[in-house]
Amino acid sequence: MRYTLVSFPRQKNMLFLRSFMILFLSCITIKINLCFPSTPSSLKTLAIDGHFNFEDVHHAAKDFGNRYSFLPLAVLHPKSVSDIATTVRHIWQMGPRSELTVAARGHGHSLQGQAQAHRGVVINMESLQAPKMQVHTGNFPYVDVSGGELWINILRESLKHGLAPKSWTDYLHLTVGGTLSNAGISGQAFRHGPQISNVHQLEVVTGKGELINCSEKQNSDLFYSVLGGLGQFGIITRARISLEPAPEMVKWIRVLYTDFATFARDQEKLISGESTFDYIEGFVIINRTGLLNNWRSSFNPQDPVQASQFKSDGRTLFCLELAKYFNSEETAVINQDIKRSLSQLNHIPSTLFVSEVPYIEFLDRVHISEIKLRSKGLWEVPHPWLNLLIPRSKIHSFAQQVFGKILTDTSNGPILIYPVNKSK
Repeated sequence: MRYTLVSFPRQKNMLFLRSFMILFLSCITIKINLCFPSTPSSLKTLAIDGHFNFEDVHHAAKDFGNRYSFLPLAVLHPKSVSDIATTVRHIWQMGPRSELTVAARGHGHSLQGQAQAHRGVVINMESLQAPKMQVHTGNFPYVDVSGGELWINILRESLKHGLAPKSWTDYLHLTVGGTLSNAGISGQAFRHGPQISNVHQLEVVTGKGELINCSEKQNSDLFYSVLGGLGQFGIITRARISLEPAPEMVKWIRVLYTDFATFARDQEKLISGESTFDYIEGFVIINRTGLLNNWRSSFNPQDPVQASQFKSDGRTLFCLELAKYFNSEETAVINQDIKRSLSQLNHIPSTLFVSEVPYIEFLDRVHISEIKLRSKGLWEVPHPWLNLLIPRSKIHSFAQQVFGKILTDTSNGPILIYPVNKSK
């Protein structure tokens, strides 16, 4: 099983639990439907810059969840935003009798077939060639990007200008439209909020095929409905995303706890007020042996002797993961800040591990794991996944029941805990 948790400070804080289970279960049913009506000839006559594919559609009946498979009638490969608007408007005008549905598909990372369209039209957003990415520098930098652009490409392009988006997801090989239609949460969310809190403007194709620009001050109802709206209020074709100066390097830190209450209290302490760290997450470790030795390939123990003597003894452990961004000329000051902040925590002293990596390597860290899993044939498996927002008042009882009574033997995937301020 793989869960993702986030802990939040104070009464206004909430805990985001994402449960991601990689299980080989014979009881999982893969839903497949191969029946669909004849191709509406009207789709073939639409004047578009891109093209429809009515035969090679099987790839659009898969997603990362790998539990549902619904064949579409056609896949649209748009070259322009007008292709999307024209198609959606045409289907809207056909009326409900056609029973034709539309789904926007980015990198196919949905979990329950949300980017699939049974007997409908799937729009391949990664085919969208416009608008071209544009980075704007100045006092309030931002980047204009297509809804089908991958976040990893935005990072690479913005770094050329010494800039980067403020808020991320753990995995960067996802499209802008995909994560903004959900939320986009990672370890920076406690400070900057999720990705949807760092968007200035959107261009959206509505369910009627209208192309509308929206922002906090312009068509605000549509703006806030589309952000985190799970694709139910329109298709994001362009986004203006806030940027900030990018650092060169990252101090990446892990420490362990045996007690959840202590772990959660330290997470809350760190995200309250002005935290030293730029990234704060955590994860749960259940019945793992040789854990610290596995970390040695990427992290250096502060005390190698004590770290080598640490035994988990089958206990459930809680790892606090931290990161501090910096530039090379700041190294001495940053090291002092980190030392001072860590001295206020109550982790197991012998389990302090530190790594120093380039900024882009830290942000793209999950992709390295993806490559390893793909090489072992463990990527294309069912991924049941659960996201939960848990209020601070309930997180301790939740942890007691789930970590203390339900998940006691082992876990086949990470259980991630993100502390997030509700006000963000």
